[in-house]
Amino acid sequence: ARHLSDLRIVPDREAFLNVQHKGGVVAEAGVDHGDFSARIMAITQPSALHLIDVWSSKRYHSGLEDFVRKRFASEIASKQVRIDLGLSTDVLPRFPDGYFDWIYIDTDHGYTVTAAELAMARTKVKAGGIIAGHDYVTGNWDGGVRYGVVEAVHEFCLKHDWELILLTHETDRHLSFAIRAIA
Repeated sequence: ARHLSDLRIVPDREAFLNVQHKGGVVAEAGVDHGDFSARIMAITQPSALHLIDVWSSKRYHSGLEDFVRKRFASEIASKQVRIDLGLSTDVLPRFPDGYFDWIYIDTDHGYTVTAAELAMARTKVKAGGIIAGHDYVTGNWDGGVRYGVVEAVHEFCLKHDWELILLTHETDRHLSFAIRAIA
């Protein structure tokens, strides 16, 4: 119960962004076309937004990287947006501890990768910082794919004494979550 006592439900990812820290240093792991990245920029106006993606699969190919680079060309030129090419589990360790105000994870969704990302992100957020992510759901039933996000988040919170502070409530049930260390 103590890991849920401050939990708040918001309608969707837009409302989710409206309650996030403004002007901070942010990472989004798993960028795709950059649609959510654009919403992060517009709503939270980060001083720096690190876009982490490998863009190397059939679905998430290098053409998407080119698209994102063009989409954020002026922000990249001003160094407000930075492309950090690679797998999240390879890229996150490169940042200094306590660097990010918040990190948003939307990558593999499997238990093993999500658990590894959470473990790495724990040291990369500032004291009081937030780790958030997408697809807090047991699976993609249209595609017959089981996810491990829920299990990884719950296990992480219990192991490291973090709390679930925010969930979205989209009708498609592909929820976003936010967690932070219990003070």
